[in-house]
Amino acid sequence: MIAYTAATKLLMYPTLLSMASGNDLLFSALIDFFIGTAVIWSISFLCSRTDKTFFELIKGTLGEVTARIVFGFFAAFFLLSTLLPIFEQVGYIHNIFYDTVPSLGVFLPFFVFTVYAATKKFTNIGRCADICLPIFAVSILFIFITAFSDVQWDNLMPILKTPALDIFRGAANTAYTFAEPCWLLMFMGHFKYKKGDAAKITLSYALGAATVLLFLAMFYGIYGAVAPSRTYAIARTSLFFPAIEVIGRMDLLVLFVLEIVMLFALVLNIQLAVYALVKCTGYENRMLLSFSVNGALLAITIFCNSFYNNINELFYNWMWIMYIVFVVALPVIAWLFKRRTA
Repeated sequence: MIAYTAATKLLMYPTLLSMASGNDLLFSALIDFFIGTAVIWSISFLCSRTDKTFFELIKGTLGEVTARIVFGFFAAFFLLSTLLPIFEQVGYIHNIFYDTVPSLGVFLPFFVFTVYAATKKFTNIGRCADICLPIFAVSILFIFITAFSDVQWDNLMPILKTPALDIFRGAANTAYTFAEPCWLLMFMGHFKYKKGDAAKITLSYALGAATVLLFLAMFYGIYGAVAPSRTYAIARTSLFFPAIEVIGRMDLLVLFVLEIVMLFALVLNIQLAVYALVKCTGYENRMLLSFSVNGALLAITIFCNSFYNNINELFYNWMWIMYIVFVVALPVIAWLFKRRTA
C-alpha cells in the first residue's frame, strides 16, 4: 500500500488535479484519500470478522451465478484501471528516456513480462512489494531532497481560493486512479488475519497518501499556475537542482529505478483482472487467461495509441461512476454479505 498507492499517482495525476483545482489540489486529493482510507479500514476490519473471500461472501448470500457475474465486472474494472496508466507509461518512457520519439515497439516487450506475471498467485504480489518498497523509498526520498529547495510554498496560498464545486469536481474526475480498496477486497480470505492488521494496513495506505500529498504540494510549489502544463510530474521536480546543471540528468537513473515500481503497480491490476476472470469463469488455466487479457490490452494499446487525449477525456469525465460502484459501494455492501453468511 505504501509503495504502490503513491507509484500509481506520480505521472499525470498531479497535472490533471492542478488543472481542475489549481492551488487547492491538496483538498481534492484529501477527499479521495479520506474516502479511500475509510474503505481500506472497513475492508481490513471485515477481514478480522470473517475468513471468507469476497467471492464466497457473495456466493453465500446471492448465489454462485451472481458471484461470477460480479467478478466478471471486477475483471473489466481492473482492465479499465490499467488502460489509461498504460498510455501514460508509454508517453512517459518515450518523452523522458529518449532524445527522439521512438516507435511504440519500445514499450511492447512490457506485455511479455505481464503475460508471465499475471499467471502468478497472490504470494508473488507480496514478494514483489518487499522488493519495490525500499526501491520506492530511496527513489522518492531523492526526488524530495533535490526538489525541496526550489519549492515556493506561497504558490499554495491563499488556500480555498478555488470554488468548492471545482475542488469536489477535481476529486471526482481523478478518482479513477484510486483502485487500492479493490485490491484489498480481492485479497480477502487469502491471508490469515492477525490482531492489529487493520490498523497496519490502514496506516500503510495513509503513509502512501501522505507521500502523494507532499509530492503534490512540492510540484505545485515549484510550478504554480503553469503546473497544469507540466506533464509527467515526477520527472519535472528535480530539473532545477544545481548539481544537474553541472553533472547532467543524474536524476534519470532514479527515475528509471522508480519506473520499475510503477510497472509493478501497473501489473498488479492485470494480475487481479486474471484472478477475477478465474473466479468468473471457473477456468483455472491462468496462462491462457493471461494471454487473453494481455492480448486485449496490447491490441488496444496499438490501435488507440493516437487517441490518448480522447481516452483521457473519457476517463476524466465518466470513470468516477465506476469508482463509486466498485471502490465505495461494493466494499461497503460486503458487510451486508457478511451478516447474511455469518
